[in-house]
Amino acid sequence: MIKSGRHRHRHRPYGGHRQAVLLSPVLVTVLITGLAFSTPREIAFSRLLPAAPALAAAMWPVLPTVLLGAFCLLVMLGISFFHSDLGTPYTAAAIAAVTLAAAYASHLRLQREETLFQVRLVADAAQKVLLRPLPRRIQDVEIESLYLAAQEQARIGGDFYEAADTPYGVRLLIGDVRGKGLSAVGAAAAVTNCFRENAYDQPDLTGLVRRLQITMTRYSVAIPADDQPEHFATALIAEIPHGGANVMILNCGHPPPVFVRSGQVHVLEPSHPSTPLNLAALLGDHYHVDTVSFAPGDQMLLHTDGVTETRDRSGAFFPLSDWMQHHGAASPRGLLDQLHQDLLRYSGGRLDDDIAALAVRCRHTSAQEP
Repeated sequence: MIKSGRHRHRHRPYGGHRQAVLLSPVLVTVLITGLAFSTPREIAFSRLLPAAPALAAAMWPVLPTVLLGAFCLLVMLGISFFHSDLGTPYTAAAIAAVTLAAAYASHLRLQREETLFQVRLVADAAQKVLLRPLPRRIQDVEIESLYLAAQEQARIGGDFYEAADTPYGVRLLIGDVRGKGLSAVGAAAAVTNCFRENAYDQPDLTGLVRRLQITMTRYSVAIPADDQPEHFATALIAEIPHGGANVMILNCGHPPPVFVRSGQVHVLEPSHPSTPLNLAALLGDHYHVDTVSFAPGDQMLLHTDGVTETRDRSGAFFPLSDWMQHHGAASPRGLLDQLHQDLLRYSGGRLDDDIAALAVRCRHTSAQEP
């Protein structure tokens, strides 16, 4: 999934047994050879020798696959000295034919792997542009991020986040484009880039979100979505003024943030609903900013709906508020690391939706530098 040091990804295929898997064609060859020499001729285990190069094609390069096939052929010729009526010509022909086919299959597999590797390089570069590493601290605000893709091979998706140190304070963005595929990634990139450009110029959050609305609408017109009539996205913008003791939240249909203050957990539902991005023409251009206390030591968790909609085997949603009661005192990095582990454990290791989260904590002004 994500390769950045501040993102976590699941292990690669084969895990600690990778070496044993790579040696399995050799083990199969040795096993069949041993059985062929140690069992009666009527059983004819030697006829299984073509399976070894066929298995090698799935994991070995071309030359080792051919060499293994040649070795199997030599083994078959050696067996023929003991059992001359074993049908050696037919088995030898089968080994040769399977080896040639396996070599060609190995060549095609290596070509596909190289193509996939290049695609992943491009995806990693796109991920660094869309979800570039955030600063761990801006002024007196600590920030940590988490991104988990629902698909093992995925690098990026429709979830997005960003942070900016602006003249008006620390501004944060988190959101989720409805839809999937490259069009959703493009929409997320368009909104994120708009935020990066306008967060420094718009004096209030209402003006900033209107710029995001315009960008989303233009993108939806230019690049139609494949799986729905048009793009739309939920988004949440937060502003923490420099030296202030509060945070302003503008929530456009996004899951509410969770606050931890003096050991107490509070879910900040918007006092008035604001319109999701690109739905102003349908629902009206309505925006409302909520202001809440955000004192030194307080922490808030911004997240996409992939967190709260994670289900266990019985279909129950992940209890984020209850979970925060037990882990809300952790550092921002520790909080997200624990959230990552518990979400995978709760879902049985399988996520149904992408997950993005920001853990933000107001530092004590007297805190020492790390």
